[in-house]
Amino acid sequence: MRAASCTSLDALLRDGGLYCVYQPFVDVDSGAVVAFEALLRPPAGSGWQSPVQLLDAAREAGRLADLERASLRASLADAARLSRGRPVTLFVNLEPDTLTRRLDMVLDELAGRAGQVRVVVEITERALADDLAGVLAGAERLRAAGCAIALDDVGVHPESLAFIPLVRPEVVKLDLKLLRTVKDPATVAVAGAVRAYAEQAGAEVVAEGVETPGDLTRALVLGATLGQGWLWGRGEREFTPPAADPDRFAARPIGSALEATPFDLVGAGLRVRHAPKHLLLPVSKTLELMALQEAVPPVVLAAFEHARFFQPSTAARYTGLAARLPFVAALGVDMPPAPAPGVRGADLNAADPLAGEWTVVVLGAHTSAALIARDLGDTGPDRDRQFEFVVTYDRSMVTAAAHSMAGRLAAG
Repeated sequence: MRAASCTSLDALLRDGGLYCVYQPFVDVDSGAVVAFEALLRPPAGSGWQSPVQLLDAAREAGRLADLERASLRASLADAARLSRGRPVTLFVNLEPDTLTRRLDMVLDELAGRAGQVRVVVEITERALADDLAGVLAGAERLRAAGCAIALDDVGVHPESLAFIPLVRPEVVKLDLKLLRTVKDPATVAVAGAVRAYAEQAGAEVVAEGVETPGDLTRALVLGATLGQGWLWGRGEREFTPPAADPDRFAARPIGSALEATPFDLVGAGLRVRHAPKHLLLPVSKTLELMALQEAVPPVVLAAFEHARFFQPSTAARYTGLAARLPFVAALGVDMPPAPAPGVRGADLNAADPLAGEWTVVVLGAHTSAALIARDLGDTGPDRDRQFEFVVTYDRSMVTAAAHSMAGRLAAG
């Protein structure tokens, strides 16, 4: 049965016949249609019973990226035809593996899109921890190509909320189950975390699964700005382009932070001080404790210069952090891939400027704090080594510092 399914899939990809239907996104305040999502469908009579079956078969056969390319090509052609020269925003889906391993293929397809077609690329929150640097780099290349990023299925795993400030999507799509559990404290916590991010970043929040006017009210309670669901349509082959706001889904690149170091990013408004290491250690430990006390757990990213400074006492603390937080990383020269249980390690090149910095970042939905320090090159006892440093709670600064370290993490 597996071989037959693969052969049929090969024929489907070779001969065409795949098509998309389009479900609208609606502004929950005005009721205006503002965009459409392309939903892949197998051709009638092909033997495929559902899109999920088709996607699962493609994944099993190692052809998922090829299937996504066929879907992207079909939807871009439809959008060019149906928009009749008017601006239209199209949401398309991309698996994280395609984003990190086959992105050139996706960019080739996007390069041929009609000029009036704006694209938002949806990625799921699955596997963000597996290759965070790859996802960030892929998202940045898509933004450079003019595409905004939507993070899908948010709320399936509450711990993934910590990744939202790192991926920094222009659109956050709440998992449809949240509409059915709007009075649950866990749902309220998810919605609050997303609302906090959206207010800070100017992001759109989509409530999926809106089927009734009651669902629409619940979507408003959750903080949604957009709705999607059967209340407005199940997906049609054709659509009429709406009057569009050209800036509503504009891509906002992260920029140079992915290549910089935290100390490079310290702004002129932050006063730099000097202190020995032994006086800065309590600051570092206080930030770690702050991370453990948050109701919505944040991520912790720390740069230690060299693995020799990740001492047994540090490893013990970070083991405890990793047991309770969604993502903990330690960077340094000669740092092993797993310097402590549950901790993601990243080996820095000795020539990397980050190898001369000591930084601890705590970043989450309601938390932003960082100790950012640079070694002044003392050769005396470790505890007396002098650093120039800043301590900041400024969210934009802390987020930039987190990006600079996350961009150096290898795939897990």
